[in-house]
Amino acid sequence: MTEHVTHVVVLGSTGSIGCSTLDVIGASAGQFCLVGLSGHSNIELLASQAREFSPSFLVLTDPNQSKADIAGQIPSTSEVLHGDEGIRKLVTRSEVDVVVSAIVGSAGLWGTWAALEAGKRIALANKETLVTAGPLVMRLAAESGGEILPVDSEHSAIFQALATGRREEVRRVILTASGGPFRNHTKEQLTQVTVEEALRHPTWNMGPKISIDSATMMNKALEIIEARWLFDLRCDQIDVVIHPQSVVHSMVEFVDGSVIAQLSPPDMRLPIQYALTYPHRQQGVADRLDLTKALSLQFEPPDMDRFPALRLGLQVAQRGGTAGTVLNAANEAAVESFLAGELGFNDIVPSCRTVLEHHDFEETPTLDRLLDLDCWARQEIKRWVTA
Repeated sequence: MTEHVTHVVVLGSTGSIGCSTLDVIGASAGQFCLVGLSGHSNIELLASQAREFSPSFLVLTDPNQSKADIAGQIPSTSEVLHGDEGIRKLVTRSEVDVVVSAIVGSAGLWGTWAALEAGKRIALANKETLVTAGPLVMRLAAESGGEILPVDSEHSAIFQALATGRREEVRRVILTASGGPFRNHTKEQLTQVTVEEALRHPTWNMGPKISIDSATMMNKALEIIEARWLFDLRCDQIDVVIHPQSVVHSMVEFVDGSVIAQLSPPDMRLPIQYALTYPHRQQGVADRLDLTKALSLQFEPPDMDRFPALRLGLQVAQRGGTAGTVLNAANEAAVESFLAGELGFNDIVPSCRTVLEHHDFEETPTLDRLLDLDCWARQEIKRWVTA
């Protein structure tokens, strides 16, 4: 393997994916050089990361934070930038090799877009980028020479399994889902779910937004849409199966009936490292699967009546156009309302469906049109909540 040092930017470094990425970088014995970090409201953690890794740049994306808030807490060699323009300046620097896109939600689209315009490799943990603007993003990558490598454990698993055959030999991909904390809840029990219960994921340690998405299974709906654009699949080539152990991260079935799966403990550091080192593999800090101990793997079909987000995700993936943007924005706003105690758990998905059904659909929208609809869908959720 080459001794080349890979220069990395981490967008969203204070989130769970960002922190795991820094674990990988810190254990790399100098293989990775951290050029810059971006953070939003957790300025104390951002400053701590800056002191540990001494990046050349820090970007504050919260308009309420300023350089004065972090002065004296970071190395004097770290330049502080601000907002979207700061992210653009950082990700387009000539020395940057890989941009880890880990900002949660559609806010992550801007940094990914700017990096792709500059022809960078994207380690994509922000599924909302492709949900919101999949065709436009994939076209930009092809035109600019940029590259998108998945960091989501499910899409990384598919990416790895696809390497065992030719694309025309693929029958379907099978996304695995833990089922979240309410896998065995009845419809009646789901009407009583509290915020605290929804935040307790049984196998993954994630931020609040992604934890709620897992509880409603909207995360899997978004992953269906992401897989459709990332791997250029038809919707009838994407299935979901419940797998509570979260050891099989996803599978690819080929036309001859062979099913190739990628297995590992639920540790995001493995797909992160694979995206950073691709096409090579190397020793890392991720947990390993111990097959000397008894292990049972369970699979079951999802219940789309109890978790209607899955059916909604398939419909949106099939329709394309502006549907992904509206679904994603409506869901982000609905999750915020649920976390704030303004919306019931069982109302999250129906509110998204209502907004989706009432938007002015366009098959081939521009990026500006998608951004306008993003704002519109959020406002519609607010109206839905207060109606």
